Amino acid sequence: MTGLIGKKVGMTSIFTAEGKNLACTVLEAGPCVVTQVKNEDSDGYNAVQIGHEPMSEKNATKAQIGHFKKVGSGPMRNMVEFRDVEGDFQLGQEVKIEDVFTEGEFVDIVGISKGKGFQGVVKRHGFRGVGDQTHGQHNRQRHPGSIGGASFPARVFKGMRMAGRTGNERKTVLNLKVVKILPEKNLMLVSGSVPGSKNSVVIIEK
Repeated sequence: MTGLIGKKVGMTSIFTAEGKNLACTVLEAGPCVVTQVKNEDSDGYNAVQIGHEPMSEKNATKAQIGHFKKVGSGPMRNMVEFRDVEGDFQLGQEVKIEDVFTEGEFVDIVGISKGKGFQGVVKRHGFRGVGDQTHGQHNRQRHPGSIGGASFPARVFKGMRMAGRTGNERKTVLNLKVVKILPEKNLMLVSGSVPGSKNSVVIIEK
């Protein structure tokens, strides 16, 4: 298995052997259940689908209930598929954190960033603003300024950095080091920050 589904618990800091204070994100990874095994013959590619966090049948569709009955478990709230996985996996098999990750290795983490609603250019893109209130600039401190030409091109180019909805996007952070693993609590500490709020779902990949 090359990854697991988990949750962001929060942040903490630990001291390294050299006495350096290291900021870490605490993640609850797994345990996950193998819900489907795909192969070249039936599906055209090799992959393993895993589920995480059981949920009530009343909140699941009939298709989901039927899919999980083959596994012998109740519906799962989150499912992720990992391709080109090595090893022999069986339906209903439980995959734990110690089966996938080891301390000292580097992982990539996918999450949904915090949504901040409709924001202006200063908060959304880090614009400086006018700053000095001179030459009649009494009400332009946080405005974007000029956004295009007049008769040419007579339009605003696509991709122009302007105000708009901020956050609530799928983000991937690469190469975070696994500092510590607590298998009895399904917890792992990674160095650095992870996108998302507390208790948000994350995908942890090697």
